[in-house]
Amino acid sequence: MLIRKLPEVRRGPFLMETGLSQLVDEFFRDFSRAGGYVASSCGRTDIYEKDKALAFEIELPGMKKQEISIKVEGDQLIISGEVKRREEVKEENYFRLGRRYGQVEQCFPLPTDRVEKSGIRANFEDGILKVTVPLKESIKEKEQPVEVKVE
Repeated sequence: MLIRKLPEVRRGPFLMETGLSQLVDEFFRDFSRAGGYVASSCGRTDIYEKDKALAFEIELPGMKKQEISIKVEGDQLIISGEVKRREEVKEENYFRLGRRYGQVEQCFPLPTDRVEKSGIRANFEDGILKVTVPLKESIKEKEQPVEVKVE
């Protein structure tokens, strides 16, 4: 009886991603083993203005509300947290580790002259963090289009 081990599967939607993502994964895996801290970005984010407020909708899959921190420092809205692995991982049993775990942080610039910091509110539901930042005046209403010539 011949037993064959399955090949390691690391193929993404783009052929170039195969080798490149493996290199990057290995680099950060080794870096974190050395006790380093790597702040990766949060999930995908939508930012828009609605009802005289800036709205941030950020995907934070796998996080719990108590694992999220939101603060304003200077002109930056800083969102951070940690996605914790719920079970022990034995890498030799996996063909691919594609989900992200660990600390995340994302900074968003705020128009400080137009923001009412004391009115900032947040809600976390179904893996989506919604942060509402009230504005003293609309950004869209004051926006002046600038025409740029292409040479």
